[in-house]
Amino acid sequence: MMWTRVAMLVACVAMAAAPALAAQDEIGVPVGAAAPGAVVHTLDGKSVNLDQYIGKSPVVLEFWATWCSNCKELEPKFLDMVKKYSPKVTFVDVAVSVNQSPERVKLYAQKYHYTQAMVYDTDGNAVSAYNVPATSYVVVINKAGKVVYTGLGGDQDLEGAIKRAL
Repeated sequence: MMWTRVAMLVACVAMAAAPALAAQDEIGVPVGAAAPGAVVHTLDGKSVNLDQYIGKSPVVLEFWATWCSNCKELEPKFLDMVKKYSPKVTFVDVAVSVNQSPERVKLYAQKYHYTQAMVYDTDGNAVSAYNVPATSYVVVINKAGKVVYTGLGGDQDLEGAIKRAL
């Protein structure tokens, strides 16, 4: 668990220093792969598996943190997509467990009026399952459970990615 957190922190620092690695396909979990499940927690501490969201509708996962500048840059676009495509598309924010807590994530979500599902990756299970390179990592999954897009950074074409899944 500690090494997962250290690796995630190193990746976050690398992302801050390398903005040229903006949104692109084929980062982390491979496009075309079956989306994996992973045990995470609700913000009130209950265990859930990400696979409960997969296979019912397209899904957009964002691996993020309250302190992530790329996530903050992506946030308006992400929230616009939530408004435009919910409930046809399921949106899930996966909060990484580096330098934050479920309480901090819950307060942030309330402050900014998040309506999408929020989970906390307490043990790094989702980060490992999706081979997350850094925060602001987005995975779009179609209804069949296949990954159709992965991207990284604050400037991603989320609408184009969602259209791939519809």
